Amino acid sequence: MAEMDVGARRVLELGAEQVPRPFETGSPQRARADYDATCPTLQGDREAVATIEDRHIDGPNGAITLRVYRGIGAPERNGPGLLYLHGGGWVIGNLESHDEICRWFANRAACTVICPDYRLAPEHRFPEGLTDCVASLAFMASSAADLGLDPSRLAVAGDSAGGNLAAVLALMSGAGQVPPIAAQLLLYPNTDAAQTAESYRRFSTGFGLTAATMQWFRDHYIRDAADIADWRVSPLRAERLEGAPPAFIAIAGLDILADEGVAYADRLRTHGVPVVLRHWTDQIHGFVSMGRYIPAARQAVEEAVAAWHGFEQGDG
Repeated sequence: MAEMDVGARRVLELGAEQVPRPFETGSPQRARADYDATCPTLQGDREAVATIEDRHIDGPNGAITLRVYRGIGAPERNGPGLLYLHGGGWVIGNLESHDEICRWFANRAACTVICPDYRLAPEHRFPEGLTDCVASLAFMASSAADLGLDPSRLAVAGDSAGGNLAAVLALMSGAGQVPPIAAQLLLYPNTDAAQTAESYRRFSTGFGLTAATMQWFRDHYIRDAADIADWRVSPLRAERLEGAPPAFIAIAGLDILADEGVAYADRLRTHGVPVVLRHWTDQIHGFVSMGRYIPAARQAVEEAVAAWHGFEQGDG
């Protein structure tokens, strides 16, 4: 086992000081309040972008708020677009909690990033949040000209539960169920709701996200146990993965989700999907949202963008 990064260790110390109670000991509302209170102390710099605005679209479940970032240097016409889906176990997280990551992607990729405030569980269980993400992607494709986007250059990205949603959209794209996606950029994604990977045992406690908390998140998201086997909850369990867009997958080495992220990369490769797999062996789950203390946060975004550009050029 790799030694933990000093910045990651500091983050865990701060977490113990600021929020000593685990999420699963209280309500989703309290978890959201605790999470929202700590995010600003961990996030990296919110660098300036060319423009930022909130828009509202209609989805099957009702109105969805989208935050639209145009990066510095992004083309005004026919540029690349990225749908970013925030993490938070499908229960917590919002437009503010991942604002700095969206800004980094927008500037590093010189692209337009759209981040939807998708519905959260348990008030809105699977598949409602996913449906909001599908509607957001459809908006990007149908409004590409208005947004200055090339509809053939749309990618999806996300971290943790957001990585789960991004992976599912990518599979749906490969099956022709949603508009075409050119790349998927997954940061320590959740790919198997069964939660039986060996990394759940190795890192069950003491590394930030615990096995108990992850079970609490999952049980709020799914409607019943049958949903665990649904590939739209557990993309690792999808029968067919061929046709999915090229993938960049970032793995935090000290993370209960590490093994299922690697397993997903292996399955994608087996089905002929190009994959760039990158390990940060000394990092904990969620490190890309901890840029104030962890320099690797920005590095992960930069490597994801480099992989995306490589896929566009036919590399990988």
